[in-house]
Amino acid sequence: MQLNTIRAAALLVGVSALVVVASWIAGGVQGLQIGIVAVVGLTAVVFLFGDSLALRAMRARPVSEIEQPDLYRIVRDLATRARQPMPRLYLSPTSAPNAFATGRSPRCAAVCCTTGLLRTLNERELRGVIAHELAHVRNRDTLVCSVAGAIAAAITSLTALALLLPLGDSEDEDVPSVLGALLFLVLGPMAAGVIRLGVRRSREYHADRAAAELTGDPLALAAALRKIDVGTRTHPLPAERPLLATSHLMIAHPFPQRGLNKLFAAHPPVQDRIRRLRSLAERWGSL
Repeated sequence: MQLNTIRAAALLVGVSALVVVASWIAGGVQGLQIGIVAVVGLTAVVFLFGDSLALRAMRARPVSEIEQPDLYRIVRDLATRARQPMPRLYLSPTSAPNAFATGRSPRCAAVCCTTGLLRTLNERELRGVIAHELAHVRNRDTLVCSVAGAIAAAITSLTALALLLPLGDSEDEDVPSVLGALLFLVLGPMAAGVIRLGVRRSREYHADRAAAELTGDPLALAAALRKIDVGTRTHPLPAERPLLATSHLMIAHPFPQRGLNKLFAAHPPVQDRIRRLRSLAERWGSL
């Protein structure tokens, strides 16, 4: 947990220092001033909106216990077993089966499930997924991922500058969108690089094992991952800028593995995760 806090701070400080130095080299004293303002703005985005960017990108809304009594029961039981606070629960109106957790600490954490996930999984499999997300919260993986996602979102949002560029007397409405796409081709890999610097693929293996230990049922999570993998290929999310910047928070990569989408993939192969969970089940005598 302490290591992830240090990683989040190091990522934010490193990117901020790079922005300030680059601004100073490019514009001297005036550039340095602009760089400092940019860093202050970036820090504000990270701390004010870092844990809510994914929720907004997925159009998630908070749900009450009256609406989702079974989901509340499962989360409350697992959170009690894990001896951690009950997170806020959100629901995303998305056909793709997926889930993610966000928040700077266990006390301000949120867990979000898609409607596709609740339709696809049975209760045993859903318990495995929720346990996985609670493990991310407990280990403060969500802190690192939220910081990386906020920085990546800030970088990719610069593509919106294309709408503000003076384009002379041109009446072609497609020009800003073309410029935005070209900017994203440059800025997209930078944002993906930030995510890869801050987010380790091994975090998913650790959360899978912790979920298996909490539920005592590694095969349930393995079955859930298999269904989620099929569902994300059948119902992939649209490769929109806000979703790309926050996709690393989800339990499985929600986009087809091609082009820029592949650059943002921060998850190990699902089949490898399933194989590891089955090996745990064999060792524990669950098979």
